[in-house]
Amino acid sequence: MAAVPHHKYARTDGLRARRSYLRGMPDPDIIDQLAATRTVDLTTIGRRSGLPARIEIWWFHVDDRFVITGTPGKRDWFANVLANPTVTIHAPFGDFAGQAVVVEDFEFRRRVFTDPAIGWYRTQSELERLMTSAPMIEIALD
Repeated sequence: MAAVPHHKYARTDGLRARRSYLRGMPDPDIIDQLAATRTVDLTTIGRRSGLPARIEIWWFHVDDRFVITGTPGKRDWFANVLANPTVTIHAPFGDFAGQAVVVEDFEFRRRVFTDPAIGWYRTQSELERLMTSAPMIEIALD
């Protein structure tokens, strides 16, 4: 199995990231609403411009973690969070500040890409390539 590439801005201390993620969670009703929402808007800070950049994107709730991913290839949103992990999630019922944490845990990446709700990605690329090359972040809500 190929290793997931390390990014110089990636947080590699998973325990610290997980504790931070749990500490800042909104109330459980909001979490349930967010988990049931597939399409959100993601605002990142442009790595070159420093200006907010907002896109519509899918996100997923896997193992009590909010995840954004894509097919292998360059993505502006991913490059932006590598430079500045501060993000805002815009859902139909509110805006939520957070931090993006690059997901490098190979087994978690496998769980994400084999989750039935995320099956579309496997129609676009082989599982091994998704696990090693697809951009993936966890959103730790503030």
